[in-house]
Amino acid sequence: MSYGICFPRWRADAPDWDAYVRAPFLQSLADGSLPRRAFLTYLAQDYLFLIHFARAWSLAVTKAGSLAEMRACSATVHALLETETRLHVDLCGRAGITEAELAATAEAPQNLAYTRYVLEAGYSGDFLDLLAALAPCVLGYGEIGARLLAGSHDPAHAEWIETYGGPDYQALCRDTAALIDGAVASRLGPQAHALPRWRELQNRFSTATRLEAAFWTLAG
Repeated sequence: MSYGICFPRWRADAPDWDAYVRAPFLQSLADGSLPRRAFLTYLAQDYLFLIHFARAWSLAVTKAGSLAEMRACSATVHALLETETRLHVDLCGRAGITEAELAATAEAPQNLAYTRYVLEAGYSGDFLDLLAALAPCVLGYGEIGARLLAGSHDPAHAEWIETYGGPDYQALCRDTAALIDGAVASRLGPQAHALPRWRELQNRFSTATRLEAAFWTLAG
């Protein structure tokens, strides 16, 4: 899946990309062999993750360099809080798990490692550092959703797959890619990939990808 200009380059040089987007968890989710308890465990942890992720995108609003960048980051915060978290609440609610119970879930080590890494990238780095750390989740889920939606998948997980493979989320991915491309071009110029700074951003992206791949393992 190709979103924009920077993402395909970062993706190609991230050693753990396939381990992330083609994890056994996802194959089991698609073919229906994933245990229900494992899916619910993932949803509870991802609900907590999305809250921290929304905080990170809110931090991006303060790190942004223009009103257009601020609006783009704000739109992502809205999507996280009003669409993605609602999906998790609804799916878990049908299994008898309340939103209060979701919020009280203890964070798994994989969740702590990933979310705190992204937040640290924002606190210690600049806007580009934060975008590079955020990108694997947003765009990776877009790639995963599009692939699973295009293939055969178990009806039990169709709503999850359709959310990430559907037009609204795919539009968010394209907007995020455009935000990243514009931010990199405006700060580093047309030959950004030839600069030492590019390698730093690649490392941010690759580390976040590795942590994202590990996230699937928290469901056992």
